[in-house]
Amino acid sequence: MEPLLQVQHLKIYYSTAYGVFKAIDDVSFTLKKEETFCLIGESGCGKSTTALSIMRMLGDHARIEGGRILLENVDLLQLGKKELKQIWGKKIFIIFQDPMTSLNPVMKISNQIREVLIRKENKPLRKREVMERGMELLKQVDISDPKRVMDQFPHQLSGGMKQRVMIAMGVCLNPSLLILDEPTTALDSTIQFKIIELIRNLKTERKMSQILITHDFGVAAKLSDRIAVMYAGKIVEQGRYLVLLKEPVHPYTQGLFKSIVKPESKSAYLETMPGTLPNLSQLPKGCYFESRCKISKSICREHEPPLRDLGNEHLVACHQIDSE
Repeated sequence: MEPLLQVQHLKIYYSTAYGVFKAIDDVSFTLKKEETFCLIGESGCGKSTTALSIMRMLGDHARIEGGRILLENVDLLQLGKKELKQIWGKKIFIIFQDPMTSLNPVMKISNQIREVLIRKENKPLRKREVMERGMELLKQVDISDPKRVMDQFPHQLSGGMKQRVMIAMGVCLNPSLLILDEPTTALDSTIQFKIIELIRNLKTERKMSQILITHDFGVAAKLSDRIAVMYAGKIVEQGRYLVLLKEPVHPYTQGLFKSIVKPESKSAYLETMPGTLPNLSQLPKGCYFESRCKISKSICREHEPPLRDLGNEHLVACHQIDSE
């Protein structure tokens, strides 16, 4: 089956007063139809930049140094603003971590949904029709009192309600690809569970593909078909979520799992990884993780490990594979 999305050797650099930061450094992956693909890693590893590059929403200080982003074999990096506007919403929709930054604070929810409906139908709509269709959309995302919500401003809604409104606006256009950038981070655990269930159900009902951006392995495990672990702008391990959760190979992936709080653990201490992410404007010569790795060798300091295929869609970038 032809993949819906192909990211090929993508390189995104940021020009700053402190130098050039290699936010994305040769990243490649594919997204299958009706699949949820997860990008996971520490803050600053390049997850959100990858999502924004797919949407072509990078700022002026970011530049595309190389690569292609193919959506249904159309290179998004070659499209102009007018062509992109035809794709935004209808083919790709992004939901950000904080819905308050996406919703207009001085417009009622009904007016914001109205704009989305007009974009979908490409014609003016009567107020009554907007209310009826808007309330139906809000019911689909489990909002129990849609009439009241339609008449409210964003600041009058809780974080979970605002996120549901954003999801309703996204699925209204029925996009092929829904990008979720930390969709549950700002919510409490009870609301997180409901949003996760909602996202999972919408994927099944609408038969859409999803890219999930998160730092939470618990959220990734509940939603993902495949997971890619990112470190310093690169993918260091990638595979089906059951494979990565049960048998992580890369030392960084193993370290992430060990740093998760486990309810059954009786230890009073939480295991952590030493050090921090390298400076993206002064990246080391070899493996970017070498200075934090407990099993590093001399080859790790001199040569960057390639992403090797271990079979069963499991890819790992680590010199330790050769020695084993």
